[in-house]
Amino acid sequence: MLVTKYVITSSESNILPSDIAMKIYGSKYEVTVKETCFGVVINGEEDVINALIKEIRALDPAGIFIKDRGFPPGDPRRCRGRRGGGARPGFYMIESESKMLPMISRALASVGEVPAIPEKKKPLAIKRLEEIIKNGLS
Repeated sequence: MLVTKYVITSSESNILPSDIAMKIYGSKYEVTVKETCFGVVINGEEDVINALIKEIRALDPAGIFIKDRGFPPGDPRRCRGRRGGGARPGFYMIESESKMLPMISRALASVGEVPAIPEKKKPLAIKRLEEIIKNGLS
């Protein structure tokens, strides 16, 4: 399954968006990369993206943040070039979120070890769901 993620850097990070892009370009991973003013957008197979994100976050665990994106780079539903220009929908939200990242980075760095990204839980099996509905949680 193809996924798209933002890799956003805190303004206090020593890692620049261009450093991240260069790491991806020089990597073994087959992904699409788009550089932005906040970081990069990467698109590719989910397992490839997850492996790449682990490597990227290792560069600065307290200063690099990952966010899901619903559309791949250049998608006509979001592309400014096809909509007649202007800010891309969602730009102002990322802009406001990025202003908070330095505080979050400092908080993470002050705690010491940055917690790992939790693994996705497997979906609930249908049989287990039917048991819960029939018998309640136990």
